[in-house]
Amino acid sequence: MSFVIENWYLFAAAIASGTLLLMPMLQQAGGGGRVSAADAVQIINREKGVLIDVSEPAEYAAAHALGAKNAPLAGLETSRELPKNKSLPLVIVCPTGSRAQRAVAVLKKLGYENARVLAGGLAAWRAANLPVEKTASA
Repeated sequence: MSFVIENWYLFAAAIASGTLLLMPMLQQAGGGGRVSAADAVQIINREKGVLIDVSEPAEYAAAHALGAKNAPLAGLETSRELPKNKSLPLVIVCPTGSRAQRAVAVLKKLGYENARVLAGGLAAWRAANLPVEKTASA
């Protein structure tokens, strides 16, 4: 018992590191997790996932991930861009990823349980050298 008392900081470090190792798994299990750009591409290609951009129309027109559908956060609940099949995986993107997290919460209320945020947003998509397009009105 004296070993434990004398080396309490080792036990504290072990518990802290274990917690940090388990956090990503717990976040993914809770749904609404974040995915990398590479994981997003796999979801889109292998699981027929849909890329939804929740940027405002002007932001979307300036630049968006190739193939993304625009459903601005403000009108997300009434958007016609969302797939009818609520079991399809959705990857939600915005310029930085902050609006996308709020969008996932809205989508879960609408019944889309398999919605995830693209970590880092459009900036991460670009950093991964994935295609970005502009609409004609930009």
